[in-house]
Amino acid sequence: MSGAPEAVVVGGGLAGVAAAVAVARAGLRTLHLAPKGPPDRRTSALMGPSVDYLRASGLIGNPAELGHPLTQIRIIDATDRLLRAPETLFDSKDAGLEAFGWNFPNIRLLEAFEAARASLDNLETRELALSSIERGSAGWVLTLADGSVVEAPLVVGSDGKKSLVRVATDFRAREHGFTQSALVCDLELGRPLGGASVEFHYEQGPFTLVPAGGSRANLVWIDDREVLKAAQATGQDGLRATFLEKSQRLFGDIQLLTPAHMFLLSTLTVERAGMDGIVLAGEAAHAFPPIGAQGLNLGLRDVADLAASLAAADRTAPGWANAVSTDYAARRADDLERTGGMVDALFRSLLSDFLPAQALRAGGLWALRLLPPLRKRAFGLGMGQG
Repeated sequence: MSGAPEAVVVGGGLAGVAAAVAVARAGLRTLHLAPKGPPDRRTSALMGPSVDYLRASGLIGNPAELGHPLTQIRIIDATDRLLRAPETLFDSKDAGLEAFGWNFPNIRLLEAFEAARASLDNLETRELALSSIERGSAGWVLTLADGSVVEAPLVVGSDGKKSLVRVATDFRAREHGFTQSALVCDLELGRPLGGASVEFHYEQGPFTLVPAGGSRANLVWIDDREVLKAAQATGQDGLRATFLEKSQRLFGDIQLLTPAHMFLLSTLTVERAGMDGIVLAGEAAHAFPPIGAQGLNLGLRDVADLAASLAAADRTAPGWANAVSTDYAARRADDLERTGGMVDALFRSLLSDFLPAQALRAGGLWALRLLPPLRKRAFGLGMGQG
């Protein structure tokens, strides 16, 4: 890249790399600050529209080369509550789709994204963290970890839940922590899942098996933090016995393929996602428990709307970066509010011991089973379609 940057993208995760590629492909001289972190051994279930965006933007090629298709969602109420929901199977064919989406290893997605980034001549990447950001005379002045300083009119903060960009530029955010955490690992099952993601709903959260090809599955188990810590302390043999019990032995034997890691759960939302030449994307703008497969899907919709805002902008006009951030905030407002409300309501309904809430949840699943138009509408909401 020759010349001073017109935009700086902060954050080296999946949403950050995708945003850097989108900004550079819009024609801006782009600096990407992407400090290397530990390998992300989680997976991401990306819905059809997200996969379509990745392919259209050149971030991935054939999804079958990277991930595994998700064709069914099976929900099993494994609680001991008085009012239990029916076992429910959602099939992508009911929505006229070959698959709801794809389950991708995050490591392989990042490799593909970074390959796309490396092909852009107007995009420079530095493996440096941001130390500070403040308003300057011609935009935002950023001081990097090595002491160097850069200035740009547009800054994209995609630097995670603890975003320095968000905090230092006075965005208002609401945060809420849960007593639950998520335990994740890769498993080998005695019988394959096929294309079905299977969710066992327990009182303190779901125990979900996501197909990862062959007999492999990715586990996401949400429960009280102390319960998960105690399970981890039993070692591989103890975890295997717990997983067999939690899965009701529906898939035969279970073997752990990777260590089990635990992640704290919380929500974070911002009042607006852009202002004054600053754009927030990914977990810098929103974070939710891993329910409803909305995490990276929502981040990629951020990136798609950022690309649309840049395409609509007149970058020859004074204050163009402010106009981009304002337009972006307007584009993202409805989706962020709708998705945040949906995920929060779903998570709380799973945990609620309040009898009317249990009745509503059970009744809702019955309605989704029996009413195809409602089921199709639910598919659309889950995929981020208003």
